[in-house]
Amino acid sequence: MFEEIRVTKALNKIKATSRLKLPYSWDLNIYRGCEHSCHYCYAMYSHSYLEKEKKCPGSGEEGSGFFQKIYVKTDIEEALEKQLGARNWKKEVINIGGVCDSYQPVEAKYGLMRKVLALMIEYKNPVIISTKSDLILRDYNLLKELAELTYVGVAVTVTTMDKKLSSLLEPLASPPEERFSVLRAFKDTAAVTGIHMMPILPFLTDSPQNLEQILSLAAECEVDYALPGVLKLRGETRKHFFNFLELSFPELVDPYRKLYARGEADRAYKTKLYEVLCSLMEKSHLSGDYMKPMQSKLARSKQLRLTDFSKNSF
Repeated sequence: MFEEIRVTKALNKIKATSRLKLPYSWDLNIYRGCEHSCHYCYAMYSHSYLEKEKKCPGSGEEGSGFFQKIYVKTDIEEALEKQLGARNWKKEVINIGGVCDSYQPVEAKYGLMRKVLALMIEYKNPVIISTKSDLILRDYNLLKELAELTYVGVAVTVTTMDKKLSSLLEPLASPPEERFSVLRAFKDTAAVTGIHMMPILPFLTDSPQNLEQILSLAAECEVDYALPGVLKLRGETRKHFFNFLELSFPELVDPYRKLYARGEADRAYKTKLYEVLCSLMEKSHLSGDYMKPMQSKLARSKQLRLTDFSKNSF
């Protein structure tokens, strides 16, 4: 079910915290809710901002409203242009789709990302996009053009190379192989590319074999960085994920309750997992530093702007 809504602003300032260190300060989400229906999605809480109830009428499962009712910000282009054109806007990096994937299936119908990217090109504004969909390839030429003007980060999220498991965990996301086609396509552009292995699901996607396969394919795509992260279970997500386990992996319910006595996995588990990841990343010659390529590209973009300004001043 889709509901068209109007917004007063397109960009949302992200509150900085001592624990949250991000390479951007602004989020842009053109949709609320996500058809990909990933059972581990951390953003299920976000519907509570628009609805008092957390479920679609008649639904019997937490989180289903987030997957089934998609809010479409149809005037996002107008709202975004006002903010990008404001005199106090400083061309800061914008994270597109930090809450809901901008290339979920509904985007094929509305095409709002094309309008958003056209504005980014007009204002030469740096962006980061992370997705689980090869629909992003529809906008390849726009992203390629923007990457020649400023920083563009294109990251693909892959949790498992097991197609059957992926379709169970992430029902309407593109199959893993198709997500890697995105990284291959952007390999020869000026865009910075990355693989997001988030979240890693204990007992489901954390085997060294799966992690090595993902990193090996990412290395073949010559990504600039690899960013892993272990599943967190809080609030609405925790309720939904345990319901999912009960239905699909009942044998894992007790191990998960023990491992996730709190919102995060047990520290000993994470320490051991990251030791394995560190070894595998070294083997694949991949860096976990996503800031370095961004800072380098932004510095070059700034220098180009200064050079252009100097040329036009005489």
